[in-house]
Amino acid sequence: MRLLIGEVIAREDHPVIKKQTLVRVPIRLGEDVVATGAIGMAKRDQLIKSLEAFRLLTEVYGVHHLRCCATSAMREAANRAEVIAFAKERSGVRIEVIGGTEEADLIMGTFWTQDLLKDRSYLYIDVGGGSTELTWIEQGVRKRSASFPIGTVRLLHGKVDAAAWASISGFLQEPHAQRGPLTAIGTGGNINRIFKENRNAYGEPLHRDDIRKQRDRIASYSLEDRVQHLRLRPDRADVIIPAADIFLRVMDEAGIEEVFVPKVGLADGIIYDLYTKQCGRKVES
Repeated sequence: MRLLIGEVIAREDHPVIKKQTLVRVPIRLGEDVVATGAIGMAKRDQLIKSLEAFRLLTEVYGVHHLRCCATSAMREAANRAEVIAFAKERSGVRIEVIGGTEEADLIMGTFWTQDLLKDRSYLYIDVGGGSTELTWIEQGVRKRSASFPIGTVRLLHGKVDAAAWASISGFLQEPHAQRGPLTAIGTGGNINRIFKENRNAYGEPLHRDDIRKQRDRIASYSLEDRVQHLRLRPDRADVIIPAADIFLRVMDEAGIEEVFVPKVGLADGIIYDLYTKQCGRKVES
């Protein structure tokens, strides 16, 4: 779970949103959903306590507009209506469950805030715990986007089937056939960490061979040593390998050699979209 608070700086030509704070809480609702199909009481209570804390922080920061979105785990939880109702009653925060396509669209909404050549072809790749969102962008226009039930937690628990991979292959056929090699834009905490481990300069693309090199290097350490020696967070240490595997497979399928890692994601897309809808003005980073 993430809480992103942004400050809007009004300017004559355009408003600018600056990150005030980003709070991350590792809960992994998806573990319960993958294992049992529902969210258990322990994780439900963690969710509610986190929402209560987030709400208090928004009050301290004087937040005027708030949007709380849930993705893959809540989409698939058999008891999602019960959890959402209980969370609203206890925390005062309304959880909005968004579909995979909207999730991909929100992530793609950060495209115009990035220092990228807008006349090229790109593939947004966002890898989460329960799903992977792909968006094909052609000269700044979204051509196609889709969500696939392939995520780090699913892969870790052996819950990704061949049909899901086949769906990704089918999605990638059209852009690859029409445009040839694409350039990827990678989002999510794991690709950010791989980028950091490779010691790339900000704005420098990450090569597919670099991802594979870092993946193999990290995998050579035990989980304990990844935390102790590589200083990975415990909740990152186990999922970074399946995340790298997903990126590598998608890039291989699409014939992509390089990925830009702008360090933005769904939370940024939500905050940009929220401000645009409230004020009707475009946002720059």
